[in-house]
Amino acid sequence: MSQPVQPPNPPQQPYGGQPADGNPYAAQQQPGNPYAGQQQGQQPGAPTGNPFGQQVQQPGQFGGGQFAGGPFPPAPQAAGNKVGLGVLAALGAALVAAVLYGVLAGSIEREVGYAAIGVGFLTGFVGSKVGGSNPAVLGAGVVFSLVAVFFGQLIGMSMILADGLGVGFTEVFFDHFGDVFDIWKEEADFMTYLFLLLGPVAAFGGARRAG
Repeated sequence: MSQPVQPPNPPQQPYGGQPADGNPYAAQQQPGNPYAGQQQGQQPGAPTGNPFGQQVQQPGQFGGGQFAGGPFPPAPQAAGNKVGLGVLAALGAALVAAVLYGVLAGSIEREVGYAAIGVGFLTGFVGSKVGGSNPAVLGAGVVFSLVAVFFGQLIGMSMILADGLGVGFTEVFFDHFGDVFDIWKEEADFMTYLFLLLGPVAAFGGARRAG
């Protein structure tokens, strides 16, 4: 009789593991794999030795901080210089307006209320336009407008006297200023003082309009 044939030996696993569900490599672990023991979904840790690996951006650096609106804050405006310029501008406007007012009054030999209002408005407007709505500028405009109307009346009276005496305007106004002032006091009436008052009132309105 012939001997029964032994079944062939099952294939040996290459790394000593046992097959699972017909997969001969299910439990296989390859040598030298540093991530063989990690669970599924777990990320490897950050590599060591990287100087920027754990660096955190400081707040205010390159975004919304020091460099967002420029490296330096805007310099505050010099308010004192602005007020000074406003006062000088009001003074210049008052001088020009006084001469114009005097020339007009001397030419027509009478005072004009609208001219006095124009003197005050121009003085207050120019001063506040340059110096802003500062109380010092407003006060200077009011005072300068009063003086401008007064000197405008003296200039007009000097022109009338110079024309009547047949002499030059500068001789009457500068050489006999005291006499001109005495005549102004004698000739002053209600309308004269009213025109003086209109100048400062108009200066206040001009300053408000400029602001």
